[in-house]
Amino acid sequence: MTEGHSPTAGPDRLNTSVAHNARVWNYWIGGKDNYEVDQRVGEHVAGMFPVIRAVARADREFLARAVRFLVAERGIRQFLDVGAGLPTVDNTHEIAQRIAPESRIVYVDNDPIVLVHARSLLTSSPEGVTDYVDADVHDPDTIVRRAAETLDLTRPVALMLLGILNFVLDTGEARAIVRRLMAALPSGSHLVLTHPTYDRDVGGEGNRAAMEFWNANATPPITARSHAEIAGFLTGLEPVEPGLVPCSQWRAGAAAAAVPQFGAVAVKP
Repeated sequence: MTEGHSPTAGPDRLNTSVAHNARVWNYWIGGKDNYEVDQRVGEHVAGMFPVIRAVARADREFLARAVRFLVAERGIRQFLDVGAGLPTVDNTHEIAQRIAPESRIVYVDNDPIVLVHARSLLTSSPEGVTDYVDADVHDPDTIVRRAAETLDLTRPVALMLLGILNFVLDTGEARAIVRRLMAALPSGSHLVLTHPTYDRDVGGEGNRAAMEFWNANATPPITARSHAEIAGFLTGLEPVEPGLVPCSQWRAGAAAAAVPQFGAVAVKP
């Protein structure tokens, strides 16, 4: 971490009596940064929707492929990772700086446990920068303002919105957030997106009941969307082949099975 923004994570903000997405997701991918309540809810959701663990793994693997593609093939050296979640193996900055040590990464989240871990674990290469912004996806103006303290917004940036727009329940608001964030970035910037779906053809029909249970027993509330709704987030951008597909199949091997989580990378013309 660079000096500057000091995340606050006082006990008044930390609620370990209710399951939280960042910690349950950590549990599903085999992490240790979770509590008994997260494990109980995670197990119950997995019992209702067994593919969820495969979704969690596929989302992380998509992140790695997308970051490697952007750094190695598109020359991207700046990343704005919104809704970063708990640090785990091969975070955005580690993948990017392994290829291009001068890469600059700003992580954004507003969960106090994420903030504490980010301060201690998200360290940069000597040539690059890794920073952290305590902000909410519902407040894109603050995200842009704080990110501009570390990133050069006159040069291309990869905006990472992996599994975060599903926490913006109103689709119109979610689209407005994407438009505002991308409007602040120059031509040549990229949007990297994943989002859960109810679509039956990729196995998403079980998402509805699982999300109803989640919303009654955990925080924050979540929604899924159709392929067409998710494609709306890419309006005005040029999708990179193969377009909006199950994230497990984006530039993966031919044998990769579909999961009910769409993923895409798109460039701002």
